[in-house]
Amino acid sequence: MDVPTGLLTEYAEIIHVLFQLVCVLSVIAYLLSRTPTFRDVVAGKLTWKHQAFLVLVFGALSIYGTWGTIEIMGAPVNVRDLGPMVAGLLGGPVAGLGAGLVGALYRSGMGGFTVVPCCLATVIAGLLGGLLWLSSGRKFIGVGMAVLFAGGMEVLHNGLVLSMAEPRSMAESLVAQIGIPMVLANAGGMFIFAFIISNLAAEQKTKGERDTYHAELERKNAELAVARQIQESFLPESIPPIEGFDLAARSIPAKEVGGDFYDVIVRGPGEPFGLIIADVSGKGVPAALFMALSRTVTRANAMWHRSPLQCISDANRMISADARYGMFVTLCYGVVDPASRTVRYVNAGHNPPLLVRADGTRSDLGITGPALGAIGDAEYTDAHVTLSPGDILVFYTDGVTEAVNAQDEEFGAGRLADVVVASRERTARDILDAVMESVARHARGMPQFDDITLLVLKVGLP
Repeated sequence: MDVPTGLLTEYAEIIHVLFQLVCVLSVIAYLLSRTPTFRDVVAGKLTWKHQAFLVLVFGALSIYGTWGTIEIMGAPVNVRDLGPMVAGLLGGPVAGLGAGLVGALYRSGMGGFTVVPCCLATVIAGLLGGLLWLSSGRKFIGVGMAVLFAGGMEVLHNGLVLSMAEPRSMAESLVAQIGIPMVLANAGGMFIFAFIISNLAAEQKTKGERDTYHAELERKNAELAVARQIQESFLPESIPPIEGFDLAARSIPAKEVGGDFYDVIVRGPGEPFGLIIADVSGKGVPAALFMALSRTVTRANAMWHRSPLQCISDANRMISADARYGMFVTLCYGVVDPASRTVRYVNAGHNPPLLVRADGTRSDLGITGPALGAIGDAEYTDAHVTLSPGDILVFYTDGVTEAVNAQDEEFGAGRLADVVVASRERTARDILDAVMESVARHARGMPQFDDITLLVLKVGLP
């Protein structure tokens, strides 16, 4: 059936007026969303003060939705039900019913042949909104459901007018003119309110997740700081003076905690002393934990066994028994006899320490067995070199030689040897500093991808 042109014109006029009201209410809705109380309500904080706020604010919006209206056949056409519906969907039956009563009370003073069904519809709108809030677990029901509810509520409103208003013929004529515009206007207004509420809820959720993330990050950073302090306590607090030798060491982790370690085993004046450098596979916390295990086991065996071969063999069996997830540690352990200046060592898969003689010639302490923890019953051999005054022995981890620059070029063992040779007349501390500075210049600000550890031993002149 064709809709008469006159009726379409009336529809357009009514919808125009109603949507003007909705636009004003939308601005009010946005301003409300910026208030702390409204944000608390959306976040689920609902005290009696919050409910009173909803009753007063959305009751006032219901009054405005009635006041800024047009009259047809003596009945005001409005979006009065919108305020109570939103109040109920946000704060439950008490808030919805309260806002509905405020709006209905104002509407009752305007009279008209639809006063009873209109007042009743406004109260029901708030109450039903509150019941929907309860049924959804005391949460807002979402944009789609809210819009369907608003449209359905206005259908119910029109049904109440048809069933209760007298004379019946006027009620039917009124509903024919205003029914569809009221459904569309209230559904449109609810869409705007629901959209703002849903966006605010999403914003609060995102902020909550971000705050939780930052709190967790701060907690983990604090834990890592403590872990780093604990790990640093495993390294020698200071290098003990050893007569006839100059010794310096430094370790710089790539992350908050690292997998490198070094140690100096001193038993007493004039007795052989041990030098250990090691690099655990992996990085971060797992490597740090495995480093603590490896360092403790190796040091305990080094204090017990004077032979580096026996020390490393026993340490490997113990570490292999506790190694998990394929973790291992490369390690070089040398025992220096001050009397003979002989270094007896075992190199368990580690970067060969660099030996630079006083005359600038260079060699290294080669590998004599696999990494600790890789093979439980691995066999190791030991080797020895004799040092002379002015000779320099440099223990290092691959973080030194594998430091890269912007062109992805590694620092390399060759550059390391060149720096040591060039600074061989200087102290062990100066040689260590020269190597560190050279690595930093080579990298030119590139991130440090691996732990860097150096231990420099220089034989004093007689």
